[in-house]
Amino acid sequence: METTHHICFCLKDVMEKKHISKNKLCRLTGLRFETIQGYYLGTISRVDLYVLSQFCGALNCNVEDILRYQKQEDKIKE
Repeated sequence: METTHHICFCLKDVMEKKHISKNKLCRLTGLRFETIQGYYLGTISRVDLYVLSQFCGALNCNVEDILRYQKQEDKIKE
């Protein structure tokens, strides 16, 4: 078996739950729309702690609400 590890971004879920749009999050955090879009879509490759702290403050949530660790075991075909 081979194990793969992933960090999933849940910003979209938190924003939907709190009824906050990307534009409103831009205003609340002062972050660029493109930055928020990258986290929203999960396309970023490096996490910025300042950005995470801005999200947590604006959305009144914790880091673990935005990021989730997933481990998946795949069967190796022989």
